[in-house]
Amino acid sequence: MRICVTSTGNNENAKVDLRFGRCLYFAIYDTENNTFEFVENDGVKSTQGAGIAAAQQVVDKKVEAVISGSLGPNAKRILDAAGIKGYEIKGETVNDAVKFFMDNELSTIEKAGPSHLGMQK
Repeated sequence: MRICVTSTGNNENAKVDLRFGRCLYFAIYDTENNTFEFVENDGVKSTQGAGIAAAQQVVDKKVEAVISGSLGPNAKRILDAAGIKGYEIKGETVNDAVKFFMDNELSTIEKAGPSHLGMQK
């Protein structure tokens, strides 16, 4: 299984990022190989539609779960259509989030969060 965690950095000890569309990196953890892949989020460069770009990138990476603070309406719609479940972040680092996921301690994201959350200051 491949799990995507929104991250502020490109290593497993990086802090998690509560934003999906505007997070800096996607930390993709492969449960079968116990390995991480860190991918720069293309959505962060978008002037608009960051959630759409980010969601499509995650779909293309063939993940089965996304761990983030929230998912905007467009991102959630794309992930739902692809059968990718969203989970609420718990913990401070990417490693923490993965551990909580593996221990089945994360809540699913049932509703989309506000759009343009990552653009707010």
